[in-house]
Amino acid sequence: MLLGALVSAGVPEALLQEAARALNIGAELRVRTAERSGISATKVDVLEHGQIAEYAAGGHTHSDHDHHEHSHHDEHGHTHSHEHEHGNEHAHTHTHSRNWPEIRALISAAAIAPEAKRIALRAFELLALAEAKVHGIAPEEVHFHEVGAVDTIVDIVCGAVGAASLGVTEWRCSAVNVGSGFVNCAHGRMPVPAPATAELLQGVPVYASGPQMELTTPTGAAMLRALECRFDADGPIVVTRNGYGAGNRNPEGFANVLRVSVGTGAKSAAGKRMFSGDRVVVLECALDDATPQVLAHAIELALEHGALDAMAAPVTMKKGRLGTLLTVLARPEDEEALEKLLFRETTTLGIRRREEERVILDRAFVTVETQFGKIRVKIASAAGETMNAMPEYEDCRRAAREHDVPLRTAMEAALTAYAEAQAKA
Repeated sequence: MLLGALVSAGVPEALLQEAARALNIGAELRVRTAERSGISATKVDVLEHGQIAEYAAGGHTHSDHDHHEHSHHDEHGHTHSHEHEHGNEHAHTHTHSRNWPEIRALISAAAIAPEAKRIALRAFELLALAEAKVHGIAPEEVHFHEVGAVDTIVDIVCGAVGAASLGVTEWRCSAVNVGSGFVNCAHGRMPVPAPATAELLQGVPVYASGPQMELTTPTGAAMLRALECRFDADGPIVVTRNGYGAGNRNPEGFANVLRVSVGTGAKSAAGKRMFSGDRVVVLECALDDATPQVLAHAIELALEHGALDAMAAPVTMKKGRLGTLLTVLARPEDEEALEKLLFRETTTLGIRRREEERVILDRAFVTVETQFGKIRVKIASAAGETMNAMPEYEDCRRAAREHDVPLRTAMEAALTAYAEAQAKA
């Protein structure tokens, strides 16, 4: 459905056809017009050696559809919103399987745009991590029976190619409709959402409405996460064109389509949004039996292993005990590794986690020449406007020691040199 919506919204069909062929797995696309509850939409079928490939998602077979709505915003203010469904009239069992390393090699070797490759690899990586966690194995050991099917590989890769071609830098999504009822998985009959879907949608606002069936599969959830969707609707949008992708089924009273709306962000009186943002994971644990040395070591290791920041604050815990609240800020992809580190290096028995939005300044370094040598200055800016300039501590510390001057003297020298350079620019 995503492929159909993208084509309907203006993504060249030839671009997606080229992406399917680039995989070298005998796949091509068939594009046609279909009607769903009175709506004319574009239907894209994946053909494997000339035959319609069977659809399966997230390592399970199903005879239902998945559906979600999402919207996104690109660097030109373009915004897109979707209702997404995958469907198949019949349940299928696939005997062919590919493991995560094989799929990674397949996508890595494909002649597609680097950004599209990044999105596609991230989607399958997320699927591998989710399945590994559900089944208690390493991600490299995960075998995708249904997800390894040709149609799903093509869906993810071509969807990534189409999404990347729009130049989108920020995707926005509504809450995700997971559906209800049960789904027939490779491991038996499971309640909706399937385990891998539930794992992938942690931290995402979800709800259940409509027909009793699976409305979001692991594949759909992985694409949402790979596109790093924001689940809000910040800012007005002026829509310039719409695209509709058709699902396989045409249930009565249910428009089984995905809509992509492309437009521009309407500027407010203050102009476009000045500050950029991203999504981070916050990990917290409270400790009343850890020594200062253990805490300092854990913070140092967390930063070495990719934490964006780590901090400790004094707190009063149960029974009046003085303790420490240890907080680690992480990228979503580093969450699990940092959780393992905290469990290994501290005495905590549990970790609280949550996803949060943050507003950030753009950062860059410039090097200035001072009487104490070269010192880097970190520049924080937004929309091209410098908001702050701060000498790099380690450079100033080294310069102060080498020249036997106070640290503040080296810092002031760096700021003076930076200001003089800016005045000349």
